[in-house]
Amino acid sequence: MLLACLFNLSGCDYQKKPPIKVGILHSLTGTMAISETALVDASLMAIEELNKRGGVLGRKLHPIVVDGASNWDQFALEAEDLITQHQVSVIFGCWTSACRKAIKPVIEKYNHILFYPLQYEGLEASPNIVYTGAAPNQQIIPSVHWALENIGKNIYLVGSDYVFPRTANMIIKDLLKNRNISVLGETYLPLGSHDVAELIDDIRLKNPNLIINTINGDSNVAFFKHLPKDLKIKVMSYSIAETEVLSIGTDLLQGHYAAWNYFQSINTSENLEFVENFKIKFGQHRVIDDPMEAAYTGVHLWAQTAETAGSHLPTLVRAALGYQSMKAPHGVVSIDKKSQHLWKTVRIGEIMADGQFEVVWSSGTSVRPAPFPSTYSRQEWLKRLEAIESP
Repeated sequence: MLLACLFNLSGCDYQKKPPIKVGILHSLTGTMAISETALVDASLMAIEELNKRGGVLGRKLHPIVVDGASNWDQFALEAEDLITQHQVSVIFGCWTSACRKAIKPVIEKYNHILFYPLQYEGLEASPNIVYTGAAPNQQIIPSVHWALENIGKNIYLVGSDYVFPRTANMIIKDLLKNRNISVLGETYLPLGSHDVAELIDDIRLKNPNLIINTINGDSNVAFFKHLPKDLKIKVMSYSIAETEVLSIGTDLLQGHYAAWNYFQSINTSENLEFVENFKIKFGQHRVIDDPMEAAYTGVHLWAQTAETAGSHLPTLVRAALGYQSMKAPHGVVSIDKKSQHLWKTVRIGEIMADGQFEVVWSSGTSVRPAPFPSTYSRQEWLKRLEAIESP
């Protein structure tokens, strides 16, 4: 019977024990579906890997996938339903800061736990959220300094009209002010808008050599399609990765840049295995990007933490979070006990003709997360953030 349990789970307690339900909450429809659907695939692959190894705490994981539909109110409703009706032990999900902020009160109300896989503007640290994407000092801040030295100092800021782009640009303008640099222009598009005519006219008028891009979703298609090719403009993006390059087209994106922690082209044994397994499961045409890797890593980090805690209950898992490290496809990651963000390596990549990124700069080692940049106190940052959120 023991051998049957080791080599064939048939008849073992693994199959008899009730599964642990976990929630996956992303936009499968709407403007953000272009980016978020792939994160569901990455999360499900991690869950399948865990189940093949015997699950978590000797129990199979049962994923419940729900659609936030690119609507922040819908995200909040679905999060509450996952917790109260489906009784999931954890939620993996969200992309935009607007959706994260929408479900944050729900997660905290029920003392639950969310693994959030996106780089973001920082200025937040919730005891109920594990931030597996980059903090500002692990993406925005180093990439701005690199771009100023390697691209140019005539800068135009463009973003979607919600909290991440506006807060990111607030941080960026602080950096520029300290270097006596003023932006040539700053424009925001409604999330999901393809009406870029006025923006493109203003860019042509101002003629920057560097655009810092915080547009999210399929608005990027229209932006890059109409970006003047006769001008010598380079774009540094924070929400354009391999998945978006595949959707938008390399003919529009080649030669532009993005800052992330992970690129599919990273040549490590862990990443090569990750990429191979993903392509075997989903098709050789598929690509992998930073948020997908962060989503995948988040599932494995949660499972490792639950095993450490000896429980899948959110309160007990949270108590064990600060002791976790693992080798992820992007490199070694560790959960910072104080902020519940990850130590991560910073990378800047140039988009190549094959749709992959060539790394042009790397921090080389993991960088400690600083969700509240040192230029202001935490209280001052929160006051400035409040002014953005409640103009």
